[in-house]
Amino acid sequence: MEELPPNEVSELVHDGDENLLVVDIRHEADFEDWHIPGSVNVDVYDELTDDPEQAKDALSDLPREERIVTVCAAGVVSQTATEVLNELGYNAVTLMDGMNGWSRIHRHAEVPADLDGTLVQVARPGKGCLSHVLVSDGEAAVFDPSHYLDEYELILDDYDATLVGVFDTHAHADHVSGAAELADRHNTSYYLHPKDALALDATPLEDGQAVPVGRADVEVIHTPGHSEGSVSFDIEGAALLTGDTLFHESVGRVELGVEAGIEDSDVERNAATLYESLQRLLDRPDDALVLPAHDPGSPEPPVAATLAEVKDQNDDLGRDREEFVEELAADIPDHPPNFERVKRTNVGQESVSADELAKLELGPNNCAAE
Repeated sequence: MEELPPNEVSELVHDGDENLLVVDIRHEADFEDWHIPGSVNVDVYDELTDDPEQAKDALSDLPREERIVTVCAAGVVSQTATEVLNELGYNAVTLMDGMNGWSRIHRHAEVPADLDGTLVQVARPGKGCLSHVLVSDGEAAVFDPSHYLDEYELILDDYDATLVGVFDTHAHADHVSGAAELADRHNTSYYLHPKDALALDATPLEDGQAVPVGRADVEVIHTPGHSEGSVSFDIEGAALLTGDTLFHESVGRVELGVEAGIEDSDVERNAATLYESLQRLLDRPDDALVLPAHDPGSPEPPVAATLAEVKDQNDDLGRDREEFVEELAADIPDHPPNFERVKRTNVGQESVSADELAKLELGPNNCAAE
């Protein structure tokens, strides 16, 4: 059975290969939650599991002139779909590891920020996650890395930079952080605000602190609300790494830490705190690039917008305090999958084996208020 590795499928999708058709055979609800851009859904998961013959009618309606890549959650049932399609005369292959494999893909590009150094954005299209690498005068810092560290090691090698610090903007709820492991590999500091480093040996961050990276200074802005220890980073007034506090068209959710049982707070208080945090960010220069830790859909780096542009397009920023708190406290969309365990892992209260990590993260991030 021929399989295509996720990186090859990613390149084909990225290049817009007109001879490629990605067919997702999962249930429609799962597809709607999270899928590869441009893919189509043929919901025959149950048929392929129970009796593959029953899936033939639905699969026979697919166009025959394109090469088909079948997709499921982990690349198992989609192998059966590939077998059925090949029996029907199609040219079909399977995405290795399915959406699990897709979630491991990373892409990177430089951010056009006017600073004394280079800022590289790393996008994880399958999760909508964004992380960043600052390089200046031979030194580097990594912000919000995933636990798939090869991409960051590649960037450090490409820029011939020495890693001098790894930072998390907060304890994430949608993916397991690789920051502590990356810092340990390079014998450098892992920085996290103490309000989120509940059971971790992390170097504490303080509001107003400046951390030098080469010739660039990274200013810490404590911006709680999404989590009690959320921070944003102002790099030379040119770039604002806003974590899950401020997105381009939304803001961070305020109930995840409460519902995960790791915050002694309530949703309304968190919403009011987030409102105050956002006011601090809105006082920064209008031409600063806002670089969040997530972007909906399948981001292609660099994903950036000036603070002035974000002010114009983000409806949440136009609400007064009372309306803002009311809206966010009432806005409880679907949770990120396994968010309780992910949060507990990222604050150091739970340990997850390498074998569990991929399954734990499988699914959309859902960290923005809708």
